[in-house]
Amino acid sequence: MTARIIGYAALACIGGGLFVVTFILGRNPPVERPELGSRGLKRRRALEEGGIFKAFEPAMRLVAGWMQGLPIHQTRKNMQQQITYAGDYLGLSANELLALCILSSVSFAAVGLGMSYMVDIPVIMVIFGVGLGAYLPIMQVSGEAQLRFKEVNRSLPTAIDLASLCMGAGLDFPGALRQIVEKSSSKDKVLVEELGRILQELELGHTRRKALEGFAERVPIEAVKDFVGTVVQAEAKGTPLAEVLSIQARMLRMRRSVRAEESAAKAGLMMMGPLMMMFMCIILLLLGPFVVQWMGTGLSG
Repeated sequence: MTARIIGYAALACIGGGLFVVTFILGRNPPVERPELGSRGLKRRRALEEGGIFKAFEPAMRLVAGWMQGLPIHQTRKNMQQQITYAGDYLGLSANELLALCILSSVSFAAVGLGMSYMVDIPVIMVIFGVGLGAYLPIMQVSGEAQLRFKEVNRSLPTAIDLASLCMGAGLDFPGALRQIVEKSSSKDKVLVEELGRILQELELGHTRRKALEGFAERVPIEAVKDFVGTVVQAEAKGTPLAEVLSIQARMLRMRRSVRAEESAAKAGLMMMGPLMMMFMCIILLLLGPFVVQWMGTGLSG
């Protein structure tokens, strides 16, 4: 009888909790799905691909509507910056990323509690799973941003060289960028996407400096900042841009070569530890039987 009463009480608490959550979420309408611009394009692609995001997207927008009223302006600003670095990943806004963190945390909590009933799992593991679930979407966005930075850093010297050749053939700077975008083998490359966005901003009436500075804000790596600073300075001083871009491409390649040599040197040092452990294991395997035999002989003697 006591166990039945406890079960009924637990069900009542769960039902009451669901009612409270539904009431709170229902007071605020879900955020609208982005349809225009870069966010709208990324959201349509994510939904067309299907997967787990498509299943979570309606609930994410519902929770994001409730998140809009929370006074967490600095957290929201930091998350929006990470989303921008990740190229408007999945077309998310800061509130939607926060909502994904909550949904992921709740999902991990449900899985952890379900497994704790079937298998003896410590409570600390369930709590760790909840924290991991909350941080997982942020890790995904940060990882996507780092991948974008690496791809731009690898592709930028070649693009600058092509722009220099196009300008040497008589094209202006926007025309050279347009040639790179149109002749690219893949429109999904990060650098091609960013150059296309620069061209769109120029067509909308933005100044060249503002469009390039926006590129540096979205991809804040050293190579991009140097490229933007070089173009802006050359435009201000009236220096021939084709020559400046050619020099910039050579400098970026030289810097990349130096960085590769430094990484290779560090790799050699990092391999010393594992190699020493392997040699120790080999020595133990070779000398171990003799040591055991010697100890046995000594004990018997």
